[in-house]
Amino acid sequence: MIIVGGACIALQAPVNAGLARGIGSPLVAAAISFGVGFVILTLFSIIRGEVPSFAAALDQQWWLWMGGAFGAFYVWSMVWSLPRLGVVTAIAVLSLGQIVAAMVLDRIGAFGLPVREISIPRVLSALMVLGGVLLSRY
Repeated sequence: MIIVGGACIALQAPVNAGLARGIGSPLVAAAISFGVGFVILTLFSIIRGEVPSFAAALDQQWWLWMGGAFGAFYVWSMVWSLPRLGVVTAIAVLSLGQIVAAMVLDRIGAFGLPVREISIPRVLSALMVLGGVLLSRY
């Protein structure tokens, strides 16, 4: 499932970049992308019998709403950077950012997750992705 999700990220980026070119705004393209996603996820929730409880969501801690903000920044940043970097380099840089952030989150046990040390193999994996970023530019 996560491999298909990764493929969707690679597909989403150029599609959103094409929309941005067509309408003249990466920001508006990102907003449209989120709007379409919102509608689809809401419909799927209803079809599955999971009626969205927006009232319950309003009762949650403020920081639990930040996932949408992080996703919005991700989508906008990909739409903005794709024409400048190309798909391979943009996805490689995205992966590097994910790995570095994940190591920090694991190390501090963020959001109640178990603490995992920053090990040599983990640092090497980040360095290998960095090498991929550098090679993708040639």
